[in-house]
Amino acid sequence: MKTLVCSCNDTLPIDPPALREALRLAAGEDAAEGLSAGHRLLCRREAGAFQQAAQGQDALLVACTQEARLFSELHAQTEGAPPLVERPIRFLNLRETAGWSAEARERPAALPPKLAALIAEAQRPDPPPVAQVSYRSAGRCLVIGAPADLAGVLPLLGDALDLTLFLDGPAAPLPQDRLVPVLGGRIEALQGWLGAFTLRWRDEAPIDLDLCTRCNACVSACPEGAIGLDYRIDMTRCDRQRACLSACGVAGAIDFEREAAPREQGFDLVLDLGARSLLDLHQPPQGYHHVPLRAADGAARLSAAVVALRSAVGVFDKPKFFDYRVKLCAHSRNEREGCRACIDVCSAQAIQSRATVEGPDRGGIRVEPHLCVGCGACTTVCPSGALSYRYPGPDELGGRMRTLIGGYLKAGGEAAAGRPLLLLHSQQGGRQAIEALGRAAQAGPQAFGGPAPSPRPGATARRRGLPLAVLPLALWHSASVGLELWLSALAWGARGVVVLLSGEEAPDYRRALAAQAALGQALLQGLGWSGTPLRLIDLAGAEAPEAELEAGLHAALAEGLRPALAPAVFAAGSDKRAQLELVLDHLLAHAPQAAALPAALPLPSVPGSASPWGAVAIDTGRCTLCMACVGACPASALVDNPERPELRFIEKNCVQCGLCVGTCPEQALALQPRLLLAEAGRARREPRVLHAQEPFRCVRCSKPFGTLKAIENMVAKLAGHAAFQGAAAERLKMCGDCRVVDLYSDPREVRITDL
Repeated sequence: MKTLVCSCNDTLPIDPPALREALRLAAGEDAAEGLSAGHRLLCRREAGAFQQAAQGQDALLVACTQEARLFSELHAQTEGAPPLVERPIRFLNLRETAGWSAEARERPAALPPKLAALIAEAQRPDPPPVAQVSYRSAGRCLVIGAPADLAGVLPLLGDALDLTLFLDGPAAPLPQDRLVPVLGGRIEALQGWLGAFTLRWRDEAPIDLDLCTRCNACVSACPEGAIGLDYRIDMTRCDRQRACLSACGVAGAIDFEREAAPREQGFDLVLDLGARSLLDLHQPPQGYHHVPLRAADGAARLSAAVVALRSAVGVFDKPKFFDYRVKLCAHSRNEREGCRACIDVCSAQAIQSRATVEGPDRGGIRVEPHLCVGCGACTTVCPSGALSYRYPGPDELGGRMRTLIGGYLKAGGEAAAGRPLLLLHSQQGGRQAIEALGRAAQAGPQAFGGPAPSPRPGATARRRGLPLAVLPLALWHSASVGLELWLSALAWGARGVVVLLSGEEAPDYRRALAAQAALGQALLQGLGWSGTPLRLIDLAGAEAPEAELEAGLHAALAEGLRPALAPAVFAAGSDKRAQLELVLDHLLAHAPQAAALPAALPLPSVPGSASPWGAVAIDTGRCTLCMACVGACPASALVDNPERPELRFIEKNCVQCGLCVGTCPEQALALQPRLLLAEAGRARREPRVLHAQEPFRCVRCSKPFGTLKAIENMVAKLAGHAAFQGAAAERLKMCGDCRVVDLYSDPREVRITDL
């Protein structure tokens, strides 16, 4: 790959030979040979160097996002350059993420390892493509609001969309021109997404607005003045003289006997102008725009919505962000509900239970890909790995983390600036916060050794920028990566992992990530490490986001994992449970006080979040060994013994879903979040007996056919039943064969032939 790095008018202290050597150590000889790092103004005086590189057939990486548009235009004008659809240009930001920092200026010799790590990660091959989800919109747009608001929207959208107005708000005169259909009534439900919205409402008004011709004859004829130019009848004033019926005549728009039947209609787009949103979701579906016009920013939001609506006609594709394997799902079995972490955390209400659905698809969950917005929080909280993130997949995300951390360490970053701190952030709000911090660190004449000026009003305060040991990694959404990759990053050599929350995340996402961090902290501290290596930095509502971010990063660097963990050699996989097992093995093998570890490490129990590890506690006095829990367990953690009445448990497989607890008819089971450390963790993988009983033997032939506890419970419960008295009660203690023989051989039994 051809990589072009520019010092951006010497504001980045880049030493090309040192960077080339660091990249050779981080990513290999091929990466170093393709590096062109001696440029000062690649986007201006040295644009010819870019065009020369663009004429080649190698993949092209330009370490500049500021002038991405200019480079794309230059590429299109360069003779012999492959089209962008065949060979896209990759862009990488090295200014705000690395070079524009106080540490880079003070210690430029320590900068190459970080630059090399960022370049090595950007040079990774593209991930495999994911499936697409399609939307089809013909421009049928529903506008909901008061009559006065609707009139102002018509000129903005009427020429591009097929509008339908729904009156919802205080009475006001309607436009006399019948330019678009007008509906009214009481809205019962609005569901769907771009190209597939469904509105259900109940029209209880005597005047059908769609039939009304706006002739105003009914308004003039009404002796009580109960009808206004909004064409609604005030029934408190109407004395039922029905003069309006005669006045309406052949139009037939008025019918006092009309039933308030439910009505339904489909739309492609929705513009909701009401004060309260009909879809009160943190992530509303695509194609739905809520614009409260009375709000302070109502005009600006309306302008943005109009632009979006006018461009939302046609066929659109988006990635399918998730993969779902129903066989691993721990949500429901046999009409019993267990884990519902994904349902509770989804801010778009894209996930629904299928526990009560009839037919072959019964059980598990259903994820509507058209409503999914790709946050990935459901995959983060899923304890079994039934839901996995695919944009990109965990193996690709883990590979990028490993490249970043490993490249930094191989290039000498630990000696230059200490062990790396991985900073995970979103591609939108998180990236903007990081770039703002970098610009604040670069601004001002003191960047070149001059005196600190007096800041003008409203100016950004001078900051130190991202430390050299901080390695930022952009994600589609900050909630898409969870504990298995956080711990993997520590195992690969990071001193800590910080998740940057920029304020765009739903409250449920914050709670879920905080629960994951608390669980990871408890695990690491229980194994003997100190520090706070797993952190969240939340910028929501911060008055000075750059200062908040900078302070949080320095605190994370100071409170990283101690002592340092020997880097692991395992790679990232696509199976969540398998990845956790690899990390656990590495942590147990390098625990600071392995000899003093407890037999079991208690883990925090967070409401709404299942622990990925734990045991099942059993009340042996209640358990009858009916094995209902074995049939309900989706992870094969609870298993029976085909040779004898025995309930066994494999703790490694347990996902703490609670299906066994809800299924047990005797209420003999309880969940116990913990990590079993006995025998250096090997005990977790071996089945152990939770409960066993001697089999009950048939009172007639002595063949074992059940457990003593089960037979005793059955006899006790049926003791008062008229059908199980005397000899019939004794048959309860017989096996199936002997019960039939006894029934047919007993001379006291009445036979059909005797009747």
